Amino acid sequence: MGVETEYGVHTVHPTKRPLAPDEVARYMFKPVVDWGNSSNVFISNGSRLYLDVGSHPEYATAETTRLDELLASDAAGDAIMHRLVTKAQQAMADDGFDGQVYLYRNNADSLGNSYGSHENYMIERTTQYRRLAEALLPFMVTRQLICGSGVVIQDPNVLPLVEQFPTRSDPHFAFSQRADYMYEAISSSSTRARPMINTRDEPHADSSKFRRLHVIVGDSNMSETTQLLRFGATDLLLRIIEAGKPLSNLQLAHPVRAIRNVSHDLTGNAPLELVGGRTMTALEIQEYYLDMAQEFLNKNGEHHGYLKQIMDLWERTLEAIRSQNYSAIDTEIDWAIKYKFFNAYAHKNNLDWDTARLVQLDMSYHDIDPQRGLFNLLEARGAAARVLTDAQVEAAHNNPPATTRALLRHRFIHSARALGMDYSMDWTHMKLNHHPMQTLYIRDAFETDISIVDELFAKVASADL
Repeated sequence: MGVETEYGVHTVHPTKRPLAPDEVARYMFKPVVDWGNSSNVFISNGSRLYLDVGSHPEYATAETTRLDELLASDAAGDAIMHRLVTKAQQAMADDGFDGQVYLYRNNADSLGNSYGSHENYMIERTTQYRRLAEALLPFMVTRQLICGSGVVIQDPNVLPLVEQFPTRSDPHFAFSQRADYMYEAISSSSTRARPMINTRDEPHADSSKFRRLHVIVGDSNMSETTQLLRFGATDLLLRIIEAGKPLSNLQLAHPVRAIRNVSHDLTGNAPLELVGGRTMTALEIQEYYLDMAQEFLNKNGEHHGYLKQIMDLWERTLEAIRSQNYSAIDTEIDWAIKYKFFNAYAHKNNLDWDTARLVQLDMSYHDIDPQRGLFNLLEARGAAARVLTDAQVEAAHNNPPATTRALLRHRFIHSARALGMDYSMDWTHMKLNHHPMQTLYIRDAFETDISIVDELFAKVASADL
């Protein structure tokens, strides 16, 4: 498993024009270029740091096999990005720009540009991909009930595709920011078409055995407990599908319309049309998957230690939506954490959902600055639960997951830099640029034998003598 997070950049300048996002991104990535001779590098924890299309700073976690490793690697990305922002602001000040840089872990800016949080899951090549995607779609469309980040909608008429798929016309709170920016259900494109599931076949592994499921429908989450449920429930469903368990036909007649309708209905009861004419609600669909997951676990047992927590939170979240009492989840699920704070703030200050201040707070919730971001402040006050310790996140800044080939990547980077050797790498290759014949090609994502790397450097050292 792995996750890619794109960050939104914004600057406020008190005396001069604000720098454009691409200018700020260049300041941010100058230390990266100085360190790695590129704005697209792998770093010592095995993860990838780069500038994506549209000058979005992006961080892709190393490959992981455990949920706590995935969460820790992802959280380390926020800390790394914050360090880059801090250095960029100092460099900008040295050049006469006294603006403030904000980096947001969200999914859309004020101009309607959207950016994503993309999940990657390794699946068996023998799994019929089309069947897999169709089985997953109803889950993905309704998954925002359990892991949406929440969003304040003030003018629904400016949302994408609102004419084709009308939503509520009044200012309101919705489950998902990402949902309104989905254009297709399944596609090979990830930018132009912006599908929920991307079919591009880039396994970054042994392509005869595996392929990569690239899911781009999810919200960027701030809450660790929400992420645990998001990744854990999806991983569990994939295991069920790979095990060959037959699934009921819940194929949606209009997935793009459905994902919008689900997002804008906090009751979870909006009817969604299925192929064949019958309807189900988002709550009913999620309850079906929850029951199926529980039946699977009862029969096959638990494959990691977080499953009890995942199943409990999944069930409590659906019950909270069913009862419209969110108190049982309002420290654990992003949209409920946000909704609780916004409701209290609006009530205290006599505000409606169309108040600009709530949109500002919505942005602040996703600010990654540990001293300024609203979510981080709530977490520090105990209003948002955690899965990890500070020590786990700190360790993930420089250390890779111990159960994947990221361990070899870490070893290669440190060995090459200690010897002053130029190198390049991608997910499967590690190459010394002045010794191209000594390239390592690691197709096995679970390879952890670092002696492979040590032997390469020993061979190069003997050749140089």
